[in-house]
Amino acid sequence: MAHINVPEGVPGIRSLVMFRPETGKHLYALAQELLRGESPLSEADRELIAAHVSKRNDCFFCMSSHAAAARCLYGEEEGIVDEVLQDVEQANVSEKMKALLHIAGKVQILGKEVKPEDIDRARQEGASDKEIHDTVLIAAAFCMFNRYVDGLASFTPTDPELYKEMGKHMAKGYNLPSNDRTG
Repeated sequence: MAHINVPEGVPGIRSLVMFRPETGKHLYALAQELLRGESPLSEADRELIAAHVSKRNDCFFCMSSHAAAARCLYGEEEGIVDEVLQDVEQANVSEKMKALLHIAGKVQILGKEVKPEDIDRARQEGASDKEIHDTVLIAAAFCMFNRYVDGLASFTPTDPELYKEMGKHMAKGYNLPSNDRTG
């Protein structure tokens, strides 16, 4: 049960945005820009970064929903998502993506944990400044989103099928919620 009076049965951040749409619209706009706006990183890779950071923050709702969106966006390569969530270094992703996920993991701990050698590794693997920037910003934003969702104890479903449906909606973009309860 949520710590505040939000719409019952509406999962995760959606209920919080419905509670305070005047702030929620900015959060959704941020998510839309970070995850669907122009970036040298694919939409799937950005969703994967969000899911990775959310897993590290133990935010089941955000990890599950963004992993579902990433699976939709990766299409036939959807297995990459579970590989990364299980073990980044053994996952079938590029060395550049591993280096960026490593940076995202450092940001999840504390921004100051990102060291010059982490940036050097990413650059050596071909990451551009914009890719590094976008990775850090996504990781930092998802630390905030995760704490928002968990700090108010929003409803977190456990049914994997519900997350699949959310992922399909999220793969299309981030718009303020209507009164539906799926995503």
